Amino acid sequence: MKRAANFFDKYAYWLFPLPAILALLLLIVGPVLANFVLSTYDWFISGRPRFIGLENYQNVLTDWRFWNGIKNTFYFTALAVPLQLVFGLAVAVLFNREFPGKGLVRTIILLPMVATPVAIALIWALMFNPSLGVLNYFLESLSLPRSLWVADANLVIPSLVIVDIWEWTPMVALILLAALQGVPIEYYEAARIDGASGWQSFWHITLPSIRAAIVIALILRSIDALKTFDIIYVITQGGPGTASETLNVFAFRSGFEFFRAGYSATLLIFLLFVVLGVAVLLNLTRRST
Repeated sequence: MKRAANFFDKYAYWLFPLPAILALLLLIVGPVLANFVLSTYDWFISGRPRFIGLENYQNVLTDWRFWNGIKNTFYFTALAVPLQLVFGLAVAVLFNREFPGKGLVRTIILLPMVATPVAIALIWALMFNPSLGVLNYFLESLSLPRSLWVADANLVIPSLVIVDIWEWTPMVALILLAALQGVPIEYYEAARIDGASGWQSFWHITLPSIRAAIVIALILRSIDALKTFDIIYVITQGGPGTASETLNVFAFRSGFEFFRAGYSATLLIFLLFVVLGVAVLLNLTRRST
């Protein structure tokens, strides 16, 4: 027993992190390596896998649907994330003040974030229906022309962005609200005594004080938006045509509709590097703030 106790004391620095390291290897590194191995095979699911090396990677780089998926992925992310930051900041500033019914309103606003994404997507799909959807009813009640929403190739990604903003703006608001509540009220009192306006206080006190939280929210939402699958697939399946087919959706369809397992694995490897690259760049930005 004494020898075992001495052993644990001597190697505690390595033994305590060991379970977490093993879990990471098993749940993250293992599947990634298995996916990479699969990407080196030409495997139509009904047949036998055939080793082809890096041929799938060459085919992906010359596939117009791959580049279309990259374009749609970044278009969706670049449109959704900045708007979520703006709306999330506005909601956080609102809830940083006291007003009647604040607790009830805060609970209602948080509901989209805790709801099941597939259920949310099904409801929005009904709302987007050009003939029976409630959104066109509202447009007509305002004397505005009806819209095709997700049936229009030019409007489908902005329409999906509306769903993503509605669903995830509360998370951004929570992050920024926590940061706002940590800003000392003395800063605002001093600014008010010096004659600063509300906008000047917001620009010179609020934003600099929560800059780190804004970057964290940007990182989290950018990574998640790049990987968005559920609402896009349920509402449009990547359509009309390939107008909303992101890289994630294309990889899913390649594997489970076209049954090209090796090609699908290759697409997911590219998606991994896209997400990893964006995460590294944003983390470098965070460290410089």
